[in-house]
Amino acid sequence: MDIQLRPFRPSDTDVVASIVFEAFGSIAKKHNFPPDFPVPEAAQGLAKAFMTHAKWWGVVAEADGRVVGSNFLDQRDPIATVGPLTVDPNFHGKGVGRRLMEAVIARAAETGAPGTRLVQDAFNTTSLSLYASLGFELKEPLALMTGKLRAPSPGTVRSMTAADVPACVDLCRRVHGFERGGELADSVNMFRPLLLEREGRVVAYASAPTFWFINHGVAETDRDMQELLAGASALTSEPLALLVPIRRATFFKWCLAQGLRVVKPMGLMAMGTYHDPRGAFYPSVQC
Repeated sequence: MDIQLRPFRPSDTDVVASIVFEAFGSIAKKHNFPPDFPVPEAAQGLAKAFMTHAKWWGVVAEADGRVVGSNFLDQRDPIATVGPLTVDPNFHGKGVGRRLMEAVIARAAETGAPGTRLVQDAFNTTSLSLYASLGFELKEPLALMTGKLRAPSPGTVRSMTAADVPACVDLCRRVHGFERGGELADSVNMFRPLLLEREGRVVAYASAPTFWFINHGVAETDRDMQELLAGASALTSEPLALLVPIRRATFFKWCLAQGLRVVKPMGLMAMGTYHDPRGAFYPSVQC
């Protein structure tokens, strides 16, 4: 089969969103998990919000002039993030995904990114094998968890503003060893990030507490993270949604005790530079 790769164009948005919806829905149905995008409009919204972003690089695969897959690289911050990688279910097993992955790996190398990361469904053995064969290593087993928390927050939780971004960037750098200022600036403009202050100092933040796909959190301590999430739950009628690192057993068990339920297992994989976090955290799909 003659598969050609080319750069993503804004005019591809609708067809790419359709493939994202079908691909994620197909693998979820196969393994009896709820779909990430319950309706096509959800995938369409993601495509319009991020795939046309100036700092996201995209590539599509064509067969006979028809788009059959795509992949993206988030270049907003020093660590590059892969995805979403999707292939039309009718073209699975034909090497399309591997070629799309090789393209974004090459792009990350061209930009000089010290590390590249992705999050994948742990039950998807095909993608797990593909990523590992290309050099990615599993760094954190994750559990997607959702729900409302039982405990109130004794801390001061409030909305993040543009003026708070530098303090949050500094906190992220201290915990992870790199910054996510580009992503946080977008979150302030597009979502409702929250932070926790203690004695006038930012000690924890969450970039999008109810939208796990782009929700990451950083805190100095587990106590700070717990107070942040409790406050976030109290400030919204929607359930929280986040990727909890299972190895952080105290935090994981606290989430369970607070009433969050596990939706599915996932995994954070990395290539290149990776520092074990020096504080409390949970990643997003953008890592």
